[in-house]
Amino acid sequence: MGRITLDKVTKSFGDVNVIPPLDLTINDGEFVVFVGPSGCGKSTLLRLIAGLEDVTSGQIRIDSEDATNLPPAKRKLAMVFQSYALYPHMSVRKNIAFPMKMAGVDEAEQKKRIEAAAKALNLTDYLDRRPGQLSGGQRQRVAIGRAIVREPSAFLFDEPLSNLDAALRVNMRLEISELHNQLETTMIYVTHDQVEAMTMADKIVVLRAGHIEQVGSPLELYREPRNKFVAGFIGSPKMNFVEGPVAQQQGADTIGIRPEHITASATDGMWSGKVGVAEHLGSDTFLHVHETGLAETITVRVNGEFSLRHGDTVYLTPEMDKLHKFDGQGLRIA
Repeated sequence: MGRITLDKVTKSFGDVNVIPPLDLTINDGEFVVFVGPSGCGKSTLLRLIAGLEDVTSGQIRIDSEDATNLPPAKRKLAMVFQSYALYPHMSVRKNIAFPMKMAGVDEAEQKKRIEAAAKALNLTDYLDRRPGQLSGGQRQRVAIGRAIVREPSAFLFDEPLSNLDAALRVNMRLEISELHNQLETTMIYVTHDQVEAMTMADKIVVLRAGHIEQVGSPLELYREPRNKFVAGFIGSPKMNFVEGPVAQQQGADTIGIRPEHITASATDGMWSGKVGVAEHLGSDTFLHVHETGLAETITVRVNGEFSLRHGDTVYLTPEMDKLHKFDGQGLRIA
């Protein structure tokens, strides 16, 4: 069981209200990602759920039990931090066993849980090593193993991959997602990286200044963003925004079009501009097009073999059925 409900939860630090009244339900077994820019309140919200920060007002329920004033140890949650926080003088086995030893779990049960966690995380061959003998990714897996053996109702991850290099982050994303499929336990994951959010989540919670801007599946947020903020935050590269006469012709103050929904041609198209920087990524190339009269830069995703170079004229045609329309307040026009 791992259903978590926040009912009109707020958090203030003195006179500063960082989490206005907020309602959210996380269902049992869901992988939910809190995402947003730095300072949006995502880590604070996670710490409120964990009990590491006191709620100013409102209620937090875990499996229908009022957990608002419960200490962290009583909430049946396990948290994995950005820092591995491993004991350097202890073996991997002893690091994983530590929370069970503190909880008084008998040695036979400890051994059983350690072996199961090590197998799930590919750590079996490293149980007798110390953290200093492991890579960053392996150390993060040990920290996750230490959480697994507690058999929590939910796992809470606070930007756990930000200390890893790019290749390790990709691998660990896959490993955590696979772990979720194995355990079928509720997971709440905090990140500022929308790629992590899109690739891992069942449900994404987009936050800005403590407010929930939108909740939905990755594809729901990608296809039907509620406002310009969500539209610009979800998707990589970012959505292009165009104002002025072109937008007004579509009955909107602003239109948005994703880079992958624009066709580029060397010969003809609806708009024209000059190729600026071209980012070649192998299978794809991202063209940054200037002098279109539409926006400072229009980013276009094209085939990796696209041949135009810096300074060349390029013609752009948007897929009209993929346009996103927003009013003067930045809200989506249905």
